[in-house]
Amino acid sequence: MLSILALLPAALAASGPAVPLERKTVSLALANRLADATIASCRAIGKESVVAVVDRGGSLVALQRGDDVGPHNTLAAQRKAFTALSTKSSTSVLAQRSVDDPTSRNLVTVPELLLLGGGMPLTVDGDVIGGIGVAGSGGAANDERCATQAILQVLGQGSARR
Repeated sequence: MLSILALLPAALAASGPAVPLERKTVSLALANRLADATIASCRAIGKESVVAVVDRGGSLVALQRGDDVGPHNTLAAQRKAFTALSTKSSTSVLAQRSVDDPTSRNLVTVPELLLLGGGMPLTVDGDVIGGIGVAGSGGAANDERCATQAILQVLGQGSARR
């Protein structure tokens, strides 16, 4: 037994020093800035919307709903944000892929995913840190436009990728 205990420090040292993991994610402050910018972007084109922002784990961090937006849009925005994060792709690209690519058609059967434009991954330094979803602004093109403009405003060029 003593010989096993004597070998334990050597075994631990051989595995190397513990390296802390550092991962970027969406903070509450960042999520609120993105949500505010999205609502403002939609209002600039005369539209109200719902915006949802999720962190890298898919958890909802911020949700804002404009006036007179249908209640179904709240869940749609959350699902778009989750879909964009989970697939690391815009939901409009996924929607088109499900039409064009026979191997992607089954994506529509995954209940957590919503293949409808308006969801965008949030990318910082090439790393997807969360997702944003917009719904209720008068169609998928408007939803995506509002999200993209907000991402560019808050995170800068190169962060709004399809």
